[in-house]
Amino acid sequence: MLLVSGAVFCLVYGFSNAAAHSWDAPSTYGFIAAGVVLLAAFAAWQGRAAHPLLPPRVVLDRNRGGAYLSMLIVGGGLFGIFLFLSYYLQQTLGYSPLVTGVAFLPFSAGAALASNLATIVLMPRVGPRPLVAGGMLAAAGGAVWLAQLGPHTGYGAGVVGPLILAAAGMGMVIAPSISTGTFGVAPQDAGVASATVTVGQQLGASIGTSLLNTIFAGAVTSYLAAHLASARVIGSQALNGLAQAHGYDTAFWWTAGIFAAGAVISGALLRNGPLRPASAPSPAGVERATA
Repeated sequence: MLLVSGAVFCLVYGFSNAAAHSWDAPSTYGFIAAGVVLLAAFAAWQGRAAHPLLPPRVVLDRNRGGAYLSMLIVGGGLFGIFLFLSYYLQQTLGYSPLVTGVAFLPFSAGAALASNLATIVLMPRVGPRPLVAGGMLAAAGGAVWLAQLGPHTGYGAGVVGPLILAAAGMGMVIAPSISTGTFGVAPQDAGVASATVTVGQQLGASIGTSLLNTIFAGAVTSYLAAHLASARVIGSQALNGLAQAHGYDTAFWWTAGIFAAGAVISGALLRNGPLRPASAPSPAGVERATA
């Protein structure tokens, strides 16, 4: 666990440090490299340990491995949307924290509806692959839509629609990924499989938020530096508003890229068809046996 904790700390610190310094600073790439090395060391140790904390047999299954990676990716993108949309609603539109929380209610409703539809109706018929990949693409579409926000875009015109679209995508990803990540494991591995799903989402949230926040800060700083002369014409407050909007748009474009990458990865790793126990015969085998 110390290796994992150290790796997460190094990655988060490295990504966050880039906002205050730069990507080519030793304190940035050094910590990021150290985090990667620590994660590799943890994986090597788990492969050789007699009683590993995370048995390779749990992770190396294609469906479960794909589900864990999907949760990690969706954690980074989801918390990125929450973070920058909260910034936008409060700093640009002037919402209070309470009103901002109310403004997120369509997301909760959309995610709950999509989760129930995915797990109860669709998962038994099509399996997790099209749901997770399709949900990632829907979330990417919502992030692209949010990337069109400007300094004067209203809540009804520019926030509700993409928020519901992203919520539907998240519901199609998270619930099927949780079911897939805990499906088919031996009884002694049930706790590990369940914990890995949760840890994957939390790791994605920590690393993704620090990375996206650094990208946002860099975009705002670059915009201000490139348009400093405009402050004499439009005023510093208006320029700051434009810079903030540019930062939000840049962060949402990167969030869309994260979700799009998640669609490719989940589509490549997850198997086709509904989930079935390893001992369960295929429908074709059942037909032959009863013929």
